[in-house]
Amino acid sequence: MHNYITPLVKLFGQNANAANAKPMAKYMKNLFPYLGIKTPPRRELLKQFFKENGKPEITELKQISRELWELPEREFQYCAVSMLQLYKNKVDASFIELYEQFIITKSWWDTVDAVAANLIGSLFKKYPEMIKPHTEKWQASGNMWLQRTALLFQLNYKAETNVKLMFDLIRCNLGSKEFFINKAIGWILRQYSKTDARAVIDFVEKTDLASLSKREALKWLNNHSTT
Repeated sequence: MHNYITPLVKLFGQNANAANAKPMAKYMKNLFPYLGIKTPPRRELLKQFFKENGKPEITELKQISRELWELPEREFQYCAVSMLQLYKNKVDASFIELYEQFIITKSWWDTVDAVAANLIGSLFKKYPEMIKPHTEKWQASGNMWLQRTALLFQLNYKAETNVKLMFDLIRCNLGSKEFFINKAIGWILRQYSKTDARAVIDFVEKTDLASLSKREALKWLNNHSTT
């Protein structure tokens, strides 16, 4: 284990909460064991850890985050994402391999969405030439989580959204029976509706979306309608 991680594992172990661990694991379909450290105290513990040990060196970031990802308890995958977020605007293009690894291993919506929208979204803003080859590869992969990533990496782009790409990727996924794909379609449309309501309304009206996608896409607009 990397020397930097050892005190983090010890600190989290000292703050484990067995009473919380079982319901937290159940909420995530019992896919992963938990220490039982909820989000607010986890963030405080990580803040304490950084204060006592400093932030990781960017040159060690890949190794540290990989080792955290390999630990069984889910809180350590969250820590890996948090550490990567510290450097999301500073890392180079090679980090896409690490991000892809995290998308397809120990995959569930909690980590996939954080990596897609925050880490990959930031990386692609820095290296826009990476967008086309990677989204095409992900869409063709047959891996639901990579396909969800292609849909969601622009989630925080607002006016910088490549609308044509967003619509094209949605069309590629029409007819999907996967809940997480149809939910992602609705989510990205709902988010973009805050930037360009008319574009989303027109797309929804003209596109044969799954009922879940359509409902999610229009949710924000319906809740903020002045008519």
